[in-house]
Amino acid sequence: MEQEIDEYIEYIGRNRGKSDNTIASYKSDLYKLMNYLKAEIKLEEWAQVTETDINSYILYLQSQGCAPSTVARHVVSIKAFFEYCHRNGKISDEPALNIKPPRHEKKIPEVISVDNVVKLLTAPDGDSPKQLRDRAMLELLYATGIKVSELVAIKMDDINLQIGYVNCRTVMHDRIIPFGNEAKQALIRYLKDGRGALVGADDSEYLFTNIRGGAMSRQGFWKIIKAYAGKAGIEEDITPYTLRHSFAAHMISNGADIYAVSELLGHLDVSATQVYSTFSNSRLRDVYTKAHPRG
Repeated sequence: MEQEIDEYIEYIGRNRGKSDNTIASYKSDLYKLMNYLKAEIKLEEWAQVTETDINSYILYLQSQGCAPSTVARHVVSIKAFFEYCHRNGKISDEPALNIKPPRHEKKIPEVISVDNVVKLLTAPDGDSPKQLRDRAMLELLYATGIKVSELVAIKMDDINLQIGYVNCRTVMHDRIIPFGNEAKQALIRYLKDGRGALVGADDSEYLFTNIRGGAMSRQGFWKIIKAYAGKAGIEEDITPYTLRHSFAAHMISNGADIYAVSELLGHLDVSATQVYSTFSNSRLRDVYTKAHPRG
């Protein structure tokens, strides 16, 4: 059973654009599942696993005090692994196909105003290669709503500047995401005047590189976005997810279809996107208050 996990981890590391931290989480999740199946259910092959076995493991995680979000992450790892095994003929049935993560209360995401987004995106206002890179990263993150792990994993072949889209590769599925003119211009300037000046960047397959020419890390981008938030004078707590949440909230607030936003975000279920409808409801309340005679 270890062999199948190791082959899968090698596969997602090579082909699916996942960060080292995400890959490590997948590996840890799957080894915990394997150890449970061996110790508690006495299984020795993945082909023996049933939907009941997986549900039993989920109940075990909950009994151990795992938070709903942690259990949900395990479910994502397990579903992706069994989908891979089924697709590659390692198992005849897909036991995790109908498994759903436990429901948990969704907190309203922290978002920032459009004005503060503009302040953040324009904070890298210099002409150095690093600032050109940072401006392009921030613009693309807000233009597409992708995760930071997806942003730093983008390769040169994933970007189409002529049409204006990025191919975002994930474990579950790839998706094509358009971006607008501001992000396009920032990318053009970065590729023309910034990327080649970064050490070894011309030899890297990654779109965004650090000063040593290697791929950017999530931790590296965390420091970047924090620094520019401070420079822009933004008082709210800014995290790498802030621009993703703000992208979704601003899109829906401006009338975007929730199903389209869900697809852009890469949500497998539109219910995961419903949390952003709060911002649409707020906009409707403002419209009602201003327009209704007795509002």
